[in-house]
Amino acid sequence: MKSHPFILRCLALMLAGLTLAATVSAAAPDWWKEEWTGRTKFTLDPAAEGAEIGGETGETVVLVRLHPGNLPFDLVQPDGSDLRFVAADGQVLPFHLEKFDPLMAEGFAWVRVPAGGEKGAAEFFLYYGNAAPEAEGAPDQAKTYPDNAAFVYHLNERGTPPQDATANASHAGSAGSISEGTIVADGLRLVGRDPVSIPGSAANAWSADASLTLIFWVKPIATANEAILFTRPGAGNFRLGLAAGGAPFLEVDGQPRAVAVETLSAATWRQIAVTANSGKMTLYLDGREVGALAVPLPAGDGPIFLGGPDPAVSSEGRFLGEFDELQVYRAALSAPDLRLMSINQSGSEAASKVLSFAELEGGGSDEGHGGALEHVMLFGDIANNMMFDGWIAVVVCVIMMIMGWSVAVAKFIRLRALMKGDSEFLRQWGEVSGDLTVLDADDPDSLTNLRMEAMEAKGATKQKAGIQGMLDSPCYHLYHLGVKEIRHRISGPDRHRGLSVRSIQAIRASLDAGLVRERQRLNKGLVILTTSIAGGPYVGLLGTVVGVMITFAIIAKSGEVDVNSIAPGIASALLATTVGLFVAIPALFMYSVLSSRIKDVISSMQVFIDEFVTKMAEAYPPPGEGLPPRFAPPSNEPAVANLN
Repeated sequence: MKSHPFILRCLALMLAGLTLAATVSAAAPDWWKEEWTGRTKFTLDPAAEGAEIGGETGETVVLVRLHPGNLPFDLVQPDGSDLRFVAADGQVLPFHLEKFDPLMAEGFAWVRVPAGGEKGAAEFFLYYGNAAPEAEGAPDQAKTYPDNAAFVYHLNERGTPPQDATANASHAGSAGSISEGTIVADGLRLVGRDPVSIPGSAANAWSADASLTLIFWVKPIATANEAILFTRPGAGNFRLGLAAGGAPFLEVDGQPRAVAVETLSAATWRQIAVTANSGKMTLYLDGREVGALAVPLPAGDGPIFLGGPDPAVSSEGRFLGEFDELQVYRAALSAPDLRLMSINQSGSEAASKVLSFAELEGGGSDEGHGGALEHVMLFGDIANNMMFDGWIAVVVCVIMMIMGWSVAVAKFIRLRALMKGDSEFLRQWGEVSGDLTVLDADDPDSLTNLRMEAMEAKGATKQKAGIQGMLDSPCYHLYHLGVKEIRHRISGPDRHRGLSVRSIQAIRASLDAGLVRERQRLNKGLVILTTSIAGGPYVGLLGTVVGVMITFAIIAKSGEVDVNSIAPGIASALLATTVGLFVAIPALFMYSVLSSRIKDVISSMQVFIDEFVTKMAEAYPPPGEGLPPRFAPPSNEPAVANLN
């Protein structure tokens, strides 16, 4: 029959499409093991905008903050035993969990990530969802840190001395008080009592002129007096501390101390580090060099004291504040590595850019449409042969396209305004310290209302619109909800009593409920796009099938079997499917972009909830821990929010 070549062409096109799909599938990253049902992709990018790392980094142990945005806790084992971290090349990455709380939907994982490629970026996956996980890749803190790690303390022990997370087992000899909700999970609180002592051992001994890196996070309560943070008296009386006023200093007997110009503020977390290499010791603050001593590392294997001098010698210079994440390495880490560690562990906006995550999404290729695009001028001739039923399918597809694209454009505009408002609110939120209610527009005495009134009087419509956009942002809605809950609990005669742990948990539950409602608002209308994605091809296919049926019916009636009589009808019928795909493919792309931006907004809200709960716990301590900061006697440096 003369129709055989046409059928053979169709079969050839189908075979080419299957081959292309197989090629794309083969190019996609392989699933590690099918027993794990889900995974999240992470990208560690030291060159991310705003990080200012300024150089190449090597292998590092990164902190992965787990939350509902990157891990569905309801699909994970209660103890997190089914979590696995795997590099893009299939290499299993050592890791351990410092904290995993499925009830509060939070976790902190330390993952040993190899150096990235040419651009410094490293990709890895978090796998989850296995009821009976095997031992390979299970959490193991001894393997998490490299061989040059002398000791690592998370400082989150309750009632027991800090434990070394490395294989060296260089545990501390005395305990401190736990501080919940520090920079990374829980930490150590020092209130002027004896410092935490670390017995000297072969594992933590220092050799003369050896290489060393010392890193920890600190948050002072007050900076008026000099305080010792880390000292080893038997090693040339090595001392690292804060001078009066809060400037970090490094000191070794017989040498003038190196003092940083920048000072630490009270109630602010900062990372302090010291490296020793080639006869020089360098002092770092948040991964940036702030001082140096032209002396080698002194030898010593005696005890180490954290938070004050040797109590047998003196009680002066004891530190008042909090510590977290003490790490010591027998190598001098580079400045870019220290900067990367500082940003990654800070939990700041830059941290989310340096270590980003994205849900795995299916994809395809539309290279097969290249031939059709090359013959775009033939579409007019094809349309002239389209029958009435095909035009019905095309009209329905066009209506779906108009509706879907209209929703997408409106959603893009709305999300842009919301993200801009979120950025403005989070900028001002970052400057709030004592009084968390200072940005609440419902409070007539709030700075936001005062600012709005001042701008109305001056006619500053542009700035007023900026603040109005801030008040319409999702993060502000959550903030307003949290402030209402706080006022509800501290209003009246008991307004000085602070918040109990149960109250904080209840407020967090309200914020989580608010997050769900904001997510529903953000996703409203997307069903029209998904209808276009799923329904467009089917409507077009219906027009194609009906068109092909009518074409063959006409052929059977006329008795003429000729390519010239078949091709126009088949081509016009296939045009309906083309229109259906033209509706679905752009809708799919727009839906993917919208979903990504919505996830970014939701992630910002989740991070904001964590920050709000943390600040709320600090600003309104439980009864018995003193007055909340907003009711305490005014200090010489009152905290205000910059609304410019």
